[in-house]
Amino acid sequence: MDNKMDKPRIPEAANGIQVNFCKNPRCPNFGVPASSQKQPKGPGASTRGRDAYIIKGGKGNTLAPFFRCTHCDEVLPIKSNKAIDEETSRILSYLSEKPITCPNEYCGNHQIDVKAGKPYYQSFGKTKSGSQRYRCKLCRTTFAVTQPMKRQRKPHKNIQVFRLLVNKMPLKRTCEVADISMPTLYDKIDYIHRQCLAFAASRERKLLEGMPIRRLYIGVDRQDYLVNWSQTKDKRNVLMNAVGSADNTTGYVFGLHLNFEPSLDWVVVEHDAIQSGDYQRKRPFRKYARLWLQQDYLESLGRVSDKVYRFSADSLEREIESTYEEVISRDDVEVAETLDETVRLPAKGMQVHTEYTLYGHFFSLKRLFGGVEKVRFFLDQESGIRAACFSAFTEEIKQGACDAFYVRINKDLTIDERKRVMAESRKEWNALKRKHPDMSDSALKLMIIKERMKRVKTFGKWQDRWVSHPFPNMSEPEKAVCYLTDTDKYDEDHMAWLYNKASLHAIDRFFMQARRRVSLLERPISTPSSMGRKWHGYSPYNPEGVIKMLDIFRVFYNFVEAGKDKATPAMRLGLSKGQVDMEDIIYYSP
Repeated sequence: MDNKMDKPRIPEAANGIQVNFCKNPRCPNFGVPASSQKQPKGPGASTRGRDAYIIKGGKGNTLAPFFRCTHCDEVLPIKSNKAIDEETSRILSYLSEKPITCPNEYCGNHQIDVKAGKPYYQSFGKTKSGSQRYRCKLCRTTFAVTQPMKRQRKPHKNIQVFRLLVNKMPLKRTCEVADISMPTLYDKIDYIHRQCLAFAASRERKLLEGMPIRRLYIGVDRQDYLVNWSQTKDKRNVLMNAVGSADNTTGYVFGLHLNFEPSLDWVVVEHDAIQSGDYQRKRPFRKYARLWLQQDYLESLGRVSDKVYRFSADSLEREIESTYEEVISRDDVEVAETLDETVRLPAKGMQVHTEYTLYGHFFSLKRLFGGVEKVRFFLDQESGIRAACFSAFTEEIKQGACDAFYVRINKDLTIDERKRVMAESRKEWNALKRKHPDMSDSALKLMIIKERMKRVKTFGKWQDRWVSHPFPNMSEPEKAVCYLTDTDKYDEDHMAWLYNKASLHAIDRFFMQARRRVSLLERPISTPSSMGRKWHGYSPYNPEGVIKMLDIFRVFYNFVEAGKDKATPAMRLGLSKGQVDMEDIIYYSP
């Protein structure tokens, strides 16, 4: 079949989203999309309105087509704007308020919320269970607003279960301690999850409405989660990936999103993909572009057998260089995700291509950051994260309201090695203090960073400029930083302070706490005989369980858990006046 369905040169914009443009901030094409129309060719084409991009088709339909910017030679894959919009909508769905209206679909008030008040509805007592009842003044239909606690068995156990879930108690032990059955526990997890999302939405809608925030310093990183196999005949794990963003100043975790769509049935989607000709379309033009189809998985196995993405690294600099080498070896520079024979696609729901979850993550942050004056992103060294960030915050980068940095940390040092690095750093600091007794600590820090800036090192095909960070700590003992949006708009002192602030500590601390405090999220173990398979007795058998526990823990972490300053991340950010009691979340009602 030819690709007549792929008539547009690039995918059309979807809900204002168009990401198919050059991602080089120094290029005049930055933020300028390629045309979706067929372009003139031959001599004089540029004078006849040709854009500054050359589109290449990719290999058949298995790989995404790509485009090259003729201004700067940047080469990037073409992406589905529709898929990004779908993933953004999925991520932000918890913030949507569902109106309570007259249930009579033929009534004129069917689209009018009860919040509109007396002109449309009147209070009409309460039900036996205590739910508020209303009567429509137009059609006289009566209806009740169901309370969240309705149909909850043993509601007095909810707080106890909530506490156990965020304090490393395995599910079976939770049942024993709370004296409930496993079906009751799963029912309570569903209820707690709904309540956490409803509570978080009630606070985070302030961000959607443009809550003013002067500065944010956002660390962005990812974490993998394995789901256990459920059949002994097929001992392959499901490998999922979550991307998270947290503010380094307040600790607030703005988003934590797993590449999984629980609402879809893969059998139904697969059948429709075949019937609708999705496999004959190039990937960015597919109806189901964001989802892992069965054929995608089989093709991934073939690519893994052809290429081995392994590079030895014995230092932080070598790790940085190796990452660049791995990126340019990919068929798609934005795709780090490759599934091999040790993993499988989920039996329930559908796995989302990681790059689309990254795009959805950043476009959701853009919606939440409408009232932010300036945001600085500190990104794990991954080209897919960079591309998603630049696509969502293009205008802010152009206007100087957004900066982005790569941050690479040597996480492989032992405790003793970290202590040694810290001791050497203190020794150097004390020596400099003695040498410059008249300088304040801040002035001395500035001097040291500017000295490091003069010893910048370039890496990779793009010759990115990396600065070695001079001030280690136990969580980030060795660190290098690369300024990705450098357009010469800051003086040397300003740049030095931005380098000094570069860190992933807020999001990495959240990931560490999630591993330590939620049994379902603990790292699995593997053995030499497992051939890459991993098993953990506490891990879930359904990826949706990972989503629920990440959502529950994010709300607990942001609103309930106070730090040494007796403030929660939500209090520091301004979304909460005080530490929230778990009861206020469990019994929250709009």
